[in-house]
Amino acid sequence: MTSYGEHLTPRRYLNKAPEVTISFWIVTILATAAGQSFTGLLVDTVGLGLTRTTMVMTTVLAGVMVVQFRAEHHIPALYWLVVTLISICGTLIGANLTDTFDVSATTTTIVFATLLAGTFAAWYATQRTLSLRSIDTPGREAFYWLAILFTVVLGAAVGDLAAGSLHLGYGAAVTVFALAVTAIEAARRFLGLGAVTAFWIAYVLTHPLRTALGDLLAQPADAGGLGIGTPLPGLTFLAAIVAIIAHLTASHRHPQPRHLPAHDPEDRSS
Repeated sequence: MTSYGEHLTPRRYLNKAPEVTISFWIVTILATAAGQSFTGLLVDTVGLGLTRTTMVMTTVLAGVMVVQFRAEHHIPALYWLVVTLISICGTLIGANLTDTFDVSATTTTIVFATLLAGTFAAWYATQRTLSLRSIDTPGREAFYWLAILFTVVLGAAVGDLAAGSLHLGYGAAVTVFALAVTAIEAARRFLGLGAVTAFWIAYVLTHPLRTALGDLLAQPADAGGLGIGTPLPGLTFLAAIVAIIAHLTASHRHPQPRHLPAHDPEDRSS
């Protein structure tokens, strides 16, 4: 017979989030850039339009998320497929707010910054941790993916806001946001910025970096880009992602611990 306490204990599985390494950031940047190219292909080249593309990609994301939540351990290929689809859907949400509902980048930034802060508050209030090393229950994973989605939309709005205010070219935007991410890492290493706080700030900033990188490659030379076009960069990014994920999958052999020490260092300054 199952005790009352067991009914209250959430199902636990192996940590579902990957280690945050250089490979993590490389694939994160490439995934969004590839997703941006794929989105442009569906909206413009295939001719689905913004609304139908949003409906199709949201449906695909929902189906893949079901598979992701049913998995009991981190599967690199599945994880990065979800990240890519969330990047696509988050970008589409931002595009719908701007193009369909005429919502300004300033308003979107404020709203999604508030939603992200609220997600973190609810996450910590219910789970007592924000550690990326403890994504080991369905509740924690749900908060994790919700935060990822909000950072994508927020990052896109920050990018639009910066472009509108600073009038940055694509190359300059890539440089500025890359330096901003580097500064966050320096603050974590040398100024005591909490690891979790640093991660989420960097994650927000990498979205406009990824978008600017995609635009730099895809846009014509007279618009400030390199004129490579949409399909080739997208396919190149996709090939690089597949190669890195294959390496990660091959090296992902040792099981992760199901439980963490009571005081995870990643929880500091969270």
